[in-house]
This record gives sequence, structure tokens and C-alpha cells, in this order.
Amino acid sequence: MRLADALALRPVVLDGGLSNQLEAAGHDLGDALWSARLLADEPAAIEAAHRAYYEAGAEVAVTASYQATYEGFARRGVDAARTRELLLLSVELARRAGAGLGREVWVAASAGPYGAMLADGSEYRGRYGLSVDALERFHRPRLETLAEAGPDVLALETVPDTDEARALLRAVRGLGVPAWLSYSVAGDRTRAGQPLREAFALAADADEVLAVGVNCCDPRDADAAVALAARVTGKPVVVYPNSGEAWDAAARSWRGPRRFTAGQADAWRAAGARLIGGCCRVGPGAIAEVAAELSRGGTAGRGSRSHHPRDTPSDLG
Repeated sequence: MRLADALALRPVVLDGGLSNQLEAAGHDLGDALWSARLLADEPAAIEAAHRAYYEAGAEVAVTASYQATYEGFARRGVDAARTRELLLLSVELARRAGAGLGREVWVAASAGPYGAMLADGSEYRGRYGLSVDALERFHRPRLETLAEAGPDVLALETVPDTDEARALLRAVRGLGVPAWLSYSVAGDRTRAGQPLREAFALAADADEVLAVGVNCCDPRDADAAVALAARVTGKPVVVYPNSGEAWDAAARSWRGPRRFTAGQADAWRAAGARLIGGCCRVGPGAIAEVAAELSRGGTAGRGSRSHHPRDTPSDLG
């Protein structure tokens, strides 16, 4: 079944933070390439992390390509041919992880914002000083390669501003693979400060976009954003916030309470969410609880439960 057809019937459970699962398994991600480094160095670790989320009940695995770009790998001396291989591999690893589960699962090929390649935190500010045309030229080659790998959907994620959203919406045209567009937000605005109503509206008439929403944000900000995205676009909503903890850059540690709860998933579903999961610091245990919560409502897919971005922001090291 196509993912779009599944969304018309019921909510679908996304995975959680790939990098925190990798770190929990003992892998050092203190690198400008972040989890993408393991595509070259330890691909089996990525496959195992995807498998942990599938076994927890996730139905969609988001690939390790968030920070994998031709430009970023070139800075490390990796040529374009090898970069293409690694981007294709990111989709293959997620596919292999879902094999033999006895239920249908899907793969979302991640495409992070331009600032993720810079690895300096600007992905959470946007406003890079580049034109929409320049951003489109940056994104298109990677998206073409990821589309070639045959994912079920392209995850245009953690988008901080509307200029980059416009560029991404242009870049996915004609690729033959549907996409979701999810913003990183603060309150009722993008991280760059634009009203979310305007940001969501950009995708309302984009045929390539099957869902619109938010990720890598405080769970409290997700509540209003889900309802707004549904009203503005008329499309299914995608939502996968962080745990709610805050990163203390000086102390290099997480502070504050965890606010992500499985109970929120049912409210997001009622408001229009159809792709529901977690981002930074949301692990397989939390995803298992989300899957169980939605299953009790009679609408989510079922999977076995296991214990424990999405990813930890790239500037956290």
C-alpha cells in the first residue's frame, strides 16, 4: 500500500531520534557529519537503530541522510560518486531494517535544511543570506539521488524559514516521489520568525506534498501547530517533536523536564495528525508507547514493544 493511501485510512507511527539511539548504542557522533558519518564507517549500526524503532512499533523509518550532502561530504574528501553511494545506502539500510517484520512499513528519505550542512546551529535560525534559487540548487542534487533510491516519501524536515520551504518545494517537483514538509518552530512562528499560517500555506497547493507539519520542537508548540496546519492546508499533518528538554550549550547537557508523552498522540490525531512520532531525545520506548496509544484507538499499526529527531541538533556535538 502506498503511504498516502494508508494515511487516508489511519494515523501512521513514525520513528524517534536516530542519533540518540545511535549514541545509546555507544557511537560517537561528535562530528560535523553527525549520524551521516556512520553511513560510511558503520552502516550496520544505522540499520540496527532503524530496526529498534520498527520493533518498537514504528511504521516509518527516517533515513540517516539528514546531514548527508554532496557539499558536506566533499569537505571531508569524499567525492561525488561515493557520496551518491552513501545517499542510496541510507535508503537501503532503512529498507533492510524493516524486512521480515510481517507487517507493512515505509521509508522516509531525510533531507535536512542547508544549515544542517553548515553544522553551526544555523539550521535553527534560517536566514542564511542565500536566495531561494541558490537554496534550490543546493537541495536538488541530493533530492534527485534520494528519489532514485526509491523511498516511499521524502522528508523535508526541520525547515527553519519560508525561503527554504519555497526552495524545497521547487526542488521536489518532477521527482516522482511524494514529500512531507515539516518546520522547526518556536511558538506560532518558524524559527526564523515567520507566522506559521503563512509557512503552512506555501504547501497547500503543492501536489507533491502529502503532509505538512512540524518537527524538532517543544511538544507544547506542536499542539497548536497541528490544528493550524490541518486548517490551512487541508492535508494530513505530520508531527514529531522533541522530548521537551532544553540543551544547555555551556554545560553541554540537557536540562528541564521531559514533556513528550504518548497521551499527546491521541490529541494530535484528533486535530488532524496522520504521521506521528518523535524527534530529539525520543527513543524506542516512547515510540512504543505512542504506537500502543494509537492502537488503543483502533487506528494505528501494531508492532512489538521494546525499551529504551528525531536526532539531536547538529550543533550539539
